[in-house]
Amino acid sequence: MSARVSTNAPEPAQAMISAKRRIDWLPLLLAPLLMLIAYPLIGSSSTWITLTVAGLAMGMIIFIIASGLTLIFGLMDVFTFANGIFIALGAFVAVSVLGALPQWTGADSLGLNLAALGVAVLAAMLAAGLAGLVFERLLIRRVYGQHLKQILITMGGMVVGEELIKMVWGTQQMELPLPATLSGSLVWGDVAIEKYRLLALLVGLSVFVCVIVVLNRTKVGLLIRAGVQDREMVESLGYRIQRLFIGVFAVGSALAGLGGVMWGLYQQNVTPQMGAQVNVLIFMVIIMGGLGSTSGSFLGAILIGLVANYTGFLMPKVALFSNILLMVAILLWRPQGLYSISSR
Repeated sequence: MSARVSTNAPEPAQAMISAKRRIDWLPLLLAPLLMLIAYPLIGSSSTWITLTVAGLAMGMIIFIIASGLTLIFGLMDVFTFANGIFIALGAFVAVSVLGALPQWTGADSLGLNLAALGVAVLAAMLAAGLAGLVFERLLIRRVYGQHLKQILITMGGMVVGEELIKMVWGTQQMELPLPATLSGSLVWGDVAIEKYRLLALLVGLSVFVCVIVVLNRTKVGLLIRAGVQDREMVESLGYRIQRLFIGVFAVGSALAGLGGVMWGLYQQNVTPQMGAQVNVLIFMVIIMGGLGSTSGSFLGAILIGLVANYTGFLMPKVALFSNILLMVAILLWRPQGLYSISSR
């Protein structure tokens, strides 16, 4: 009898493990399905390709902005509106850095242009990351586990942060032009694709791959995920999980700074209020994707980018609220989002 128990006991465990590892392919089919539906409605292959690439690029930029908050909420259970500060801060730091490098940004050299962008991005991420550390130290640390207080405190902190940005850079809109070789479009026959959108695709994919690899393939990612599930156990092994969580908040803030640079270059202008304005879009992506799910946010951002571009071409009036319609449709289908974090 005991032998029979020991033989059968592992089977439920193995079934649970295989179920956890099973990939839910259904949400992954949404983007290709949306592309196929849009193709006959648009009618022109060249226009469809242009709109699709533009939608994917927009989605990648939105994902970069949302990825930081996804990490903070998914791994630390911190609900914060402060990301708007780090988005705007990153964008304004990029304005200052690129403005100080006119010979690099104006040169007809892709290498110099990318080097200027690289310096601006590093400076923006560093500034946003340090601001995130200060924010966590002064405010967030006092309200861990208290969502209502987190919302109220971070909303107040965002207002204060916007005023500080205005004190340094002023209240007016500032231009953030693209470097010389990244402006304009690449043309193949009737297809025209903006160069910056291709760069956005590469950066967005790189951020997604890096986040997934770090969380799932490294010791640091394993410790962070284990600390979320059982903090006392991880600390009993000698690891200081609090320091890891502080690092997560800093990385999330730095990613918001990177997203601010990408969004500012996409709009080619920045304002102190840009973070608060983009926050609405970010929360829509995170809610659609499944609170705290990196893969869900990635897919949700792509869907928003595609829907915004397709409806903007086919039905401009509907484009104003197409994102809301998309979110409602997805939540009616899956109330917990495309990929619920509880099922990962």
